[in-house]
Amino acid sequence: MPTWGAGREAVLGAETRRYERRCPEQTLLYQLVDEHYPAFVAELAAQGREVPAYVAREFEEYLKCGRLEHGFLRVRCEVCHQERLVAFSCKRRAFCPSCGARRMVESAALLVDDILPEVPIRQWVVSFPYALRFLFATRPAVMGEVLGIVYRVIAGHLVKKAGETQTSARTGAVTLIQRFGSALNLNKQA
Repeated sequence: MPTWGAGREAVLGAETRRYERRCPEQTLLYQLVDEHYPAFVAELAAQGREVPAYVAREFEEYLKCGRLEHGFLRVRCEVCHQERLVAFSCKRRAFCPSCGARRMVESAALLVDDILPEVPIRQWVVSFPYALRFLFATRPAVMGEVLGIVYRVIAGHLVKKAGETQTSARTGAVTLIQRFGSALNLNKQA
């Protein structure tokens, strides 16, 4: 049985692993969503309400994620010519644990390997009051201005604590905005 890897490490033989299709339909989360989401949507419709389009898209794409019947690639090993089917993923940001974890790992690897210099780094989490979160959701330019202010305050604080001046120190920032809470509610956190 051949080994299947990912990325250039696998091609070079540095790291290989056996590919196993993940079976999302066997997870408890998938089973709960599959069983209860349609009834939830129907109940809302009976009340004259509907699920916001972005929430409906998240659930519907999640239910297709990793399922062969919703699309796949046929991948062939160049060495032994054995083939595997690899199901498409939803690539959604908010709800799918598999795609969310992959996106998080890829983003972190990109930052660590290609962007951030090897210097001391601090992580800050800023949470805004709900009234501001809704403002930011409807007016992204305001969010950008507020993040600029937050950055200047934090950078100024760090420069001062280091005993440096604004002209002698160099700071930078990477901002990741989390838009949804654990219940897919609108959330703004930076």
